[in-house]
Amino acid sequence: MLKINKIIGQNLLKLRKYYKLTQLELAEKFNYSDKSISKWETGDSLPNIEVLYDLANFYNVTLNDLANENFEINEKPTKVKDRLLPAKLIITLLAVSAVWMCATIIFVTLQLVGKISYPLVFLWAVPASCIVLIVFNSIWGKNFLLFPILTILLWSIIVGIHLQLIKYNIWMIYFLGIPLQIAIILWSALIKKSEMGKNTRQIKKEKRRKSKELKKEKELEKTDLVNKEENNTPVAESKEDLDTAKNYTESNKTINGKEESNSKGQKKHESIEDDDFGYDFFKEKNDIK
Repeated sequence: MLKINKIIGQNLLKLRKYYKLTQLELAEKFNYSDKSISKWETGDSLPNIEVLYDLANFYNVTLNDLANENFEINEKPTKVKDRLLPAKLIITLLAVSAVWMCATIIFVTLQLVGKISYPLVFLWAVPASCIVLIVFNSIWGKNFLLFPILTILLWSIIVGIHLQLIKYNIWMIYFLGIPLQIAIILWSALIKKSEMGKNTRQIKKEKRRKSKELKKEKELEKTDLVNKEENNTPVAESKEDLDTAKNYTESNKTINGKEESNSKGQKKHESIEDDDFGYDFFKEKNDIK
C-alpha cells in the first residue's frame, strides 16, 4: 500500500509541475488546503477515490495512469487553467451580447410602438456591458483587466449623462472624471502591488515546502542506511550457533587465562633466578676476603 501511495504521489507531483500549477492553486480548485496536496504528493496520504477521479479528469488522464509507475506525459506542456480560457471567454461574451440584445430590443420596440428614436440606448449599453465584465472578471480573477474596464465605465457614464442632458449645457461634468480617473489609477496600482506581494509569498511558501521535502528525503535515506547496516550485522540463526559461539568464547577465556598464568610463572621464575645469582655473587666475594 505504501508503494502505491508513493507512485500516485509522484505522478500527481509530476502532473502539477508539468501544467505549471502551484499547490495553492490546485488546492483552491478542489477546496482542499495546500498541506493536503503536499501530503498526497509525498505519499503520506491519499484522497478518496472520487477526488482521485476528479484529479484524473482535471489532468486529462486515467486512474490507471496515476497508479502507473512508468507513467509519462505525452501532451504538450500547456497550463491546465489555460484550457478553461476559451470557455470563460465564450461565457463572458454571451453575457455581454445579451446586454446588447436587450438594447436592440428596446430600440426597436420604441421605434415601432412609440415612434420614438432613441439611439442613446446603445450608448447606455456600454456601461452596462462594463458592469457585466466587472462581475465576470471578479469571478475569473483577472484583476489586470479592471483598469481598462473601469476607465471605459467611468467615461461612458459621463458621456451618456452629457448627451442625455445636452440641452442643459453641462459639459463641465467632464472635470469630475479627472479625479475619478486618478482614483482608478491609484486603486489599480494598489491591486497590482498586492498581487505581487501574494506571488512572492507563494514563491517563498513553495521554497519552504521544497526544503521540508528535501529534509524528509534525507531523513528517509538515513533511516534506510541504518536499517541496511542493522540487517547486515551477523545474527545467530539457531541454537547450535549460539552454543558454538558460547563454547568459542569460553575456550578463548581459558586460553587467555593459561597464557596469563604462564606469563606470571615465568616472571616469578626469573625473579627467583635473579635472587640466586645475587646470593652466589656475595658468597664468592666473602670467600675471597
